[in-house]
Amino acid sequence: MLDSKIPAGSLEKKWTDYKGHCKLVNPANKRKLEIIVVGTGLAGASAAASLGELGYKVKAFCFQDSPRRAHSIAAQGGINAAKNYQNDGDSVYRLFYDTIKGGDYRSREANVHRLAEVSVNIIDQCVAQGVPFAREYGGLLNNRSFGGTQVKRTFYAAGQTGQQLLIGAYQALERQVALGNVKMYSRHEMLEVVVIDGKARGIIARDLINGNLERHFGHAVLLCTGGYGNVFYLSTNAMGCNVTAAWKAHKNGAYFANPCFTQIHPTCIPVTGDHQSKLTLMSESLRNDGRIWVPKKQNDTRKANDIPEEERDYFLERRYPAFGNLVPRDVASRAAKERCDAGYGVGTTRQAVFLDFRFNLINKYGRAEASKQGIADPDEGTLIALGKEVVKEEYGNLFDMYEKITGENPYEVPMRIYPAVHYTMGGLWVDYELMTNIPGLYSLGEANFSDHGANRLGASALMQGLADGYFVIPYTIGNYLADEIAVKPILTSHEAFETAEKKVNERISTLMNIKGSQTVESFHKRLGKIMWEKCGMARNAQGLQEAIKEIQQLKKEFWSDLRIPGGTNEINPELDKAGRVADFIELGELMCIDALQRNESCGGHFREEYQTPDGEAQRRDDQFMYVSAWELKGEHQWELHKEELKYEEVKPTQRSYK
Repeated sequence: MLDSKIPAGSLEKKWTDYKGHCKLVNPANKRKLEIIVVGTGLAGASAAASLGELGYKVKAFCFQDSPRRAHSIAAQGGINAAKNYQNDGDSVYRLFYDTIKGGDYRSREANVHRLAEVSVNIIDQCVAQGVPFAREYGGLLNNRSFGGTQVKRTFYAAGQTGQQLLIGAYQALERQVALGNVKMYSRHEMLEVVVIDGKARGIIARDLINGNLERHFGHAVLLCTGGYGNVFYLSTNAMGCNVTAAWKAHKNGAYFANPCFTQIHPTCIPVTGDHQSKLTLMSESLRNDGRIWVPKKQNDTRKANDIPEEERDYFLERRYPAFGNLVPRDVASRAAKERCDAGYGVGTTRQAVFLDFRFNLINKYGRAEASKQGIADPDEGTLIALGKEVVKEEYGNLFDMYEKITGENPYEVPMRIYPAVHYTMGGLWVDYELMTNIPGLYSLGEANFSDHGANRLGASALMQGLADGYFVIPYTIGNYLADEIAVKPILTSHEAFETAEKKVNERISTLMNIKGSQTVESFHKRLGKIMWEKCGMARNAQGLQEAIKEIQQLKKEFWSDLRIPGGTNEINPELDKAGRVADFIELGELMCIDALQRNESCGGHFREEYQTPDGEAQRRDDQFMYVSAWELKGEHQWELHKEELKYEEVKPTQRSYK
């Protein structure tokens, strides 16, 4: 049975009551307890810093050369919080409701409400750390709009919010490192969880510089290792992002929840050819001020600026008038795909739509700046120039990035964008305390499934990562560790550590000794093609069944014809990637199995067989109002466990943004 450990009582009091009644560890006893944190992005860095500050002995691991290189640095647009500085009707409840609705009613009410509650504390914490959030003229922090909401609740630092937040968390982490409360292990990759008497008691990590395997004990293990979007090969994620830590936990008994819930981001620079190994995100914040359109005429090859206003189809504004360009990501992505599939796409590949800033350069920013400067009757050129300066201040680095990649100036011509894989809502199953079904093993941030249901709203990833690390885990881990005070550190010579290290060694040896003819990259590309075509933006039963067979065949081929150059006891990125791709192949199979059994459409999971007459996602609440938690039983074999979702405050309805 899955016990989510949701506290009793009314929704708005659950977290307060939990904090008032959970077990505590006194300061002297905290110094006796060791905690392992794997991953040092926003969730990991904030957790390690917070736990170190409390007095626990923390070991933090990252495979980069510095925590500052964690992928959280790539987040652009902002972080949500229900501060309501704009006085536009926002509240904790409205943030909670928007998140539940945006996730298409497939997330836990209690977790989401807690997230909305602590969001207001996150901003105060980050300001105290010196994060340079944008401010409006009165000195208050500024906000902008993101998809799925009708209020301005997104705090931002130009187009580099993730970087600034990570620097804040990194400073807090390094302070604890300097004080001796946290020991940092960079260039280390976790390759196994050590479970003793049913509890997580440590990890096996590989030093990526010399190839040595190391054993590390911990009274608890926290996995803060991000999402698995790179299973699709082409994604907005950094090349190193992987599922390995979470997958090792899964292979040791941790349930993997909702793996098919992957997010497609609508505003990415389109694919240009087979040479690409990565895609680039253009922040969703651009939809706050840009307008998305395609030509009204099919296969129109004219340049964007040559197409008159009356021949442009602002299809999101047409289909969803209440939210317009700010509909949630899954809705915007499917609408763009539909237009391109119908022959209205633009660019050389015809797989793109326009994101146009001209309207706001002139009508919003240009006129506002002209009025500010006392220019009574400016011409169009002046308006564009004035508006450009305001836009540059808010989005300048994003515009510069676009121009460097495409060679086009987005101040003068519209950006071309198309949906791409971005975030993963699925992850390790965790309860209200962020603990997996393995006692002592926790999962934070994008590595768990807990807060976003079937679709994450923009600017909520940073919110969840910092909420989990700064404000949730310091309470919930104490509730577990209070009963572990008497447990002495277990020697790493224990047979469980011996067995775990042997397993890792054997896997590495097997990979190195295949000595086939195909590269790791070629297998990853083939997996990505299968996943994108048959388990991507749209899925159907036939395609998923085909994908499962193709992935199983790919796995056989991988383990019989892979070639890894170099040696084991040296820097060998091909070996590192081989292990990660092997895990992606197994995960890909589970994702297709999960998508196949979920005979409905919801959020980022769009089954072509289940849609409303006007092409929207058709949920089947009577049959699928649950979290899919998968237990590995053997090769190609999983058992489904269901956590029923009960809604007490929100009544699930057909999502409408019209």
